[in-house]
Amino acid sequence: MEHVIGGKFKLGRKIGGGSFGELYLAVNIQTGEEVAIKLEPVKTKHPQLHYESKLYLLLQGGTGIPHLKWFGVEGDYNCMAIDLLGPSLEDLFNYCNRKFSLKTVLMLADQLLNRVEYMHSRGFLHRDIKPDNFLMGLGRKANQIMIKVLPFKLVDLMETLMLL
Repeated sequence: MEHVIGGKFKLGRKIGGGSFGELYLAVNIQTGEEVAIKLEPVKTKHPQLHYESKLYLLLQGGTGIPHLKWFGVEGDYNCMAIDLLGPSLEDLFNYCNRKFSLKTVLMLADQLLNRVEYMHSRGFLHRDIKPDNFLMGLGRKANQIMIKVLPFKLVDLMETLMLL
């Protein structure tokens, strides 16, 4: 059975999951672009996805911030479509036998500091800086590090977002 989210994203295979929901590969049926779809049951005890989508909107436009494509409710699920990202820095480090050259470390450090600085300039404090929360871009952004702004509960200013 084919599932279409938001009238334009054809749901594909599951690519991840955890305490904050499940992550699926999807394709925009109008453009062919691959995206990530995050699903969270509407009846979850502590819903996060709506607030996460607002956070992405507030940070939109910054280099290394995944683009929010769509947020809404489909059936029994809150759904969010964002840029599909590549492996985490932790995955990349393991792939490279846990060794990076000095040049690679310096290039990564520059991007990491820029991503964190951007969040700070927008009034947000991440509070969970680790290699698993920085993901590589794909396609034209393959050499860029993208910051995963979640787990959401670890980003300050949540009270502000609840008022939005």
